[in-house]
Amino acid sequence: MLRNGLEPWHLLILAVVVVVLFGSKKLPDTARALGKSMRILKSEAKAMKDDEAR
Repeated sequence: MLRNGLEPWHLLILAVVVVVLFGSKKLPDTARALGKSMRILKSEAKAMKDDEAR
């Protein structure tokens, strides 16, 4: 049934749904917060790896 996985039109529909749900004004703030969270997660994972190496 889902042999091809995500096709381009799936991504287009997903993008439209996200814009409708969150609105175009909140998207940059949401992306910024997600980026900041990813940086924090990455630095914490690196710190845990460094602690294990000692």
